[in-house]
Amino acid sequence: MVPLTRLTHIGICVSDLPRSLRFYRELLGFTYESELRVAGEPRDTLLRLRDVDLQAVYLCRDGVRIELLAFASPPAPAPRPRVMHELGLTHLSFRVDDMEATITALRTAGERVLDETIIRFPDFGAAACMVTDPD
Repeated sequence: MVPLTRLTHIGICVSDLPRSLRFYRELLGFTYESELRVAGEPRDTLLRLRDVDLQAVYLCRDGVRIELLAFASPPAPAPRPRVMHELGLTHLSFRVDDMEATITALRTAGERVLDETIIRFPDFGAAACMVTDPD
């Protein structure tokens, strides 16, 4: 095994930092930890980009830390649809007490619940669905 000490965070690139902060903090309950603004070297080398200018905001919930990365430069590639079995991170999973209330709250906040993914397991009193983040 590789001698890792601990997992520190999961990075998520965002196009609109205020909107993503609202989503992750106000809707999903992450709390603010810290932030930093970085530009140029050594981040250019680390990220394999040129002229890096980014703001990173760290949020935490249930012992999980996410890093929202908002790049002012370089420009991001055009967004494209991403299928669930594409390699890489696919989702964050949350347990809720009342799925219907959760779905209603997300929709009321203007977020996108993927209706075609809603499944129910009545024998287990459980259900699941997918919700997209702002990006």
